[in-house]
Amino acid sequence: MRALFILSLIISAACLYAQELPSGSSLLGAYAYDQFEKPEACQSCHVDIYMQWRQAMMSQAYTHHWDEIEYFDLAVAHAEKKPELKEAVDGCNGCHTPMAYMAGDVTPPRPEENSRANESVNCDVCHTIKGYTGEPPYNYSFIASPGRVKYGAKEGQESPHHDTQYLELYEKAEFCANCHNEKSPFGVWVKSTHLEWEEGPYSEQGVPCQQCHMPKAKGRSAKMAKEGMVAQHLFHGAHVPSKVAGSIEMKIHPRERELPWDGAAILKVQLFNGKAGHKIPTGSVEDRIMWLHVTATDSKGNTYHLPVDKKGFEGEQYTIAADVLAYQDMGVPKGIDNFKGVQRDGVPVGDRIFRMPYFDPQGRMTIMQWNTKTLGVDYRIGPRETKIETFTWMLPKDIPLGKVTFRAELNYQKLVKPVADFLGVPEDESEIMPISYATTWITVYN
Repeated sequence: MRALFILSLIISAACLYAQELPSGSSLLGAYAYDQFEKPEACQSCHVDIYMQWRQAMMSQAYTHHWDEIEYFDLAVAHAEKKPELKEAVDGCNGCHTPMAYMAGDVTPPRPEENSRANESVNCDVCHTIKGYTGEPPYNYSFIASPGRVKYGAKEGQESPHHDTQYLELYEKAEFCANCHNEKSPFGVWVKSTHLEWEEGPYSEQGVPCQQCHMPKAKGRSAKMAKEGMVAQHLFHGAHVPSKVAGSIEMKIHPRERELPWDGAAILKVQLFNGKAGHKIPTGSVEDRIMWLHVTATDSKGNTYHLPVDKKGFEGEQYTIAADVLAYQDMGVPKGIDNFKGVQRDGVPVGDRIFRMPYFDPQGRMTIMQWNTKTLGVDYRIGPRETKIETFTWMLPKDIPLGKVTFRAELNYQKLVKPVADFLGVPEDESEIMPISYATTWITVYN
C-alpha cells in the first residue's frame, strides 16, 4: 500500500508540474532567451534538416518582408492608436517569434537589428513543446519546457548533445493547431486551417498535416543516426509555387460544340480540390486571393473576357471582382484621416474569387485580422470539394465564323496587389502564381 501511495504522489506531482507550465498568454516573459539553443547548435548534427528549415517560412516568420510591414506598419501602429488592441498585437509574436514572446521581448526589435527574435520559429522552440492546453488548440496554446530534453516523433533516439524523448503529439495535427488556429480579440476564427482539416475527410482517415507538409524520405535525421524514414522539414505551403501549382484540378466544357453566329455559348468550369486537406485558400485568408479568369479567342485572334454568371447566394458580391474600394481601416495605423481605401480585388472585373471576407467593427472589409469582428460568406474550395462555375457568353455580332477557343485560368496571389502596392510590399508577395488552366472550343457557323 505504501508503494502505491508513493506512486500516486509522484503521478500527482507530475500532473501538477505539467499544469503549472505556462502556455498561451502566460508564456509572455516566462523564460529567457538563453534558455533556448540557437539553430546553429542544431546544424552541426542535423545538417539537412537545418538547411531545409532555413529555406522554409518557419525560419522567416518574423523577418519576412510582408510580416515585418504588416506587424510594424499596421499592427503595432494600430495598437499605439488603440491600446485595447495591444495584447492581441503582442500575441502575434507568440507564433511569429515565440522565443521573443517567451522572453518578454515585445515589441521585439526590427529585423534589421539582428536580435534573437530573428530566429522566428526555431528548432528549440518546436522541440521543447511537451503539450498544449484547450480544445481545440489555438493562439500559441502550446506548453513550453525548454531544457536538455528535446521531444520528437522518433523513438529510441540518442544524442551526445541532448536527451531525446518520443511524444505522440509530434505526429498529430493538434501540434500544428497551436498556431494554425487563431482567434481575433473579438472571438472570431481568423485562422482555421486545423479546424478545416478536422472537419474534412483527411482527419477521419488519420492523415495529419505532417504527412503533406513534412513528408518522410529515407535518410538520416542526424550524422550519427541510423538510416530510416526521416520527416523532411520543408513546411512547404502558400509561398512555394510547386505546392500551389495543381492544388486545384480544373476542366471546362461547352454545352454545345457548334453554335450559330447569333447564339450564346454556355460553358461550365469544374474546380476540384483533390490535394489539400484544408480549404483553399487557407491560413491568412484576409490577405489571399484566388480567382478564375476565362477568355475566348476567335478564329481571327480577337480575345474576349467572359464574366462569371451570378449564383445569387448571400454575400456573393464579395466573390465577384468589382471596381470598389475596401480596407479603409488601414487609415488608422497609417495616420490618414478619412481614408477612402484601396481597390478591393485588383483582378479583372467579373472574375470569380474564392475567398472569405473579413470585416472590421464598422462592417468594412479588412486585411487586419486583429481588427476582425465578423466574417463574410465562405466561398473557398474545401478538401475533395468540387465547385462548378457557369459562363454565359452572347456571341458578338461581328464574330468571324470558325473555331473559338476558350481558356480558363485559376490564379493565386499571397497578398491582394492594391494592398501590397499601397503598403510598399515587395512585388514577389503579390506576384501571380498560376494554379491550373483548362481549354475547350466551339465552332461558329452561319
